[in-house]
Amino acid sequence: MLRAGTPLAEAMRPARIDEVVGQQHLLGPGMPLRSAIDAARPHSMLLWGPPGVGKTTLARLLAQAFDCRFIALSAVLAGVKDIREAVEQARLNLQAGARGTIVFVDEVHRFNKAQQDAFLPHVESGLFAFVGATTENPSFEVNNALLSRAAVYVLRRLEPQDLHQLIDRACAQHLGGLSVEAAAAQLLIESADGDGRRLLNHLEQAATAAGVFDQQPADAEPILLDAQTVSRVLAERVRHFDKGGDAFYDLISALHKTVRGSHPNAALYWLVRMLDGGADPHYLARRLVRMAIEDVGLADPRALRLALDAAEVYERLGSPEGELALAQATLYLASAAKSSAGYDAYNAARAFVKQGASQPVPVHLRNAPTRLMKSLGYGREYRYAHDEPHAYAANERYMPDGMDEPQWYQPVPRGLESKIADKLDWLRSLDEEARRGR
Repeated sequence: MLRAGTPLAEAMRPARIDEVVGQQHLLGPGMPLRSAIDAARPHSMLLWGPPGVGKTTLARLLAQAFDCRFIALSAVLAGVKDIREAVEQARLNLQAGARGTIVFVDEVHRFNKAQQDAFLPHVESGLFAFVGATTENPSFEVNNALLSRAAVYVLRRLEPQDLHQLIDRACAQHLGGLSVEAAAAQLLIESADGDGRRLLNHLEQAATAAGVFDQQPADAEPILLDAQTVSRVLAERVRHFDKGGDAFYDLISALHKTVRGSHPNAALYWLVRMLDGGADPHYLARRLVRMAIEDVGLADPRALRLALDAAEVYERLGSPEGELALAQATLYLASAAKSSAGYDAYNAARAFVKQGASQPVPVHLRNAPTRLMKSLGYGREYRYAHDEPHAYAANERYMPDGMDEPQWYQPVPRGLESKIADKLDWLRSLDEEARRGR
């Protein structure tokens, strides 16, 4: 039975590498970490993965497997002074004949550059192996110098079968043979969302509600944990979602790419995932407007208006009613004809202007509000398009003198842009006729 005052998640920490649940892509036979353990070769590494997948536990077990001393720091609380003390302890360990030392830094992404740099010379010299744990992408959050000296191992969310194994093990070892019915186990697994620690916390709360820790006769029947009890205990589920971290940017990337890929149901899934996780609907509304401009463009100009309307509806109604407008905008954008021609043309024009010199405006295109300007010929040869056939001044020059007109905008053969392409081709034919008629 679970000892009083000891959280179930703590009691369930594996004592050996072989007891770790999940992460077989790293710890299975022939896999990278397993090979390093078998070869007894400790090395510096970064353990990157979501909360509750065992990063801290794995670091401790690696020290044990490598027969190394273990020094733990938390980047939330530690400073340069603590780093110096860890370095000094590693030196003392070496002098005392220890096989090696592992310095573990939890949430290493919270250390600034100077703090991360403090490890470099000692990692380089081999005084200790550095092990950092992070929920954030090391490419962005860890200094390149430190990153280049450490192997990066990606830990994955626990799969349903892994979580089921945790439930069975917890019941057998710490919960007095508690029996969990299938529907209750499914609820616990869904509420955990791949987080082993969360699963065990929820299981402990449900076991308490079921009376597992009440005084029971030695010959009492095992208690059955049913779905009704679990449902009562579980608060509103909180999905893995970090408003400023990798999970956030991964989700918005998935939403944007799914809209671009024209899969409305998948796009709706990612939108709801973000709303369910606590994303600001105002932010999502802004992103939908961006998608309408970047990915739908002039193939369906109504998309931009609909995205703006959805943002306005949310402003008026708020949650949850206003979220329906965002959902409908998402479905429309995903279903609409796609074109990045306007986006591509804009980027090409920006790059061209940035690289080139500032060319003067041709005299015939200049404004002439004063007598002096008129005397200098400003606007004199300008052809007023509305007075020309088809309201088009065929073969008129609109670029700076001596500069050919670029063809940045290339309409795609989809939606309204197919008609725009036909119109532009026709206008170019009028230009060609005017040139031949000179």
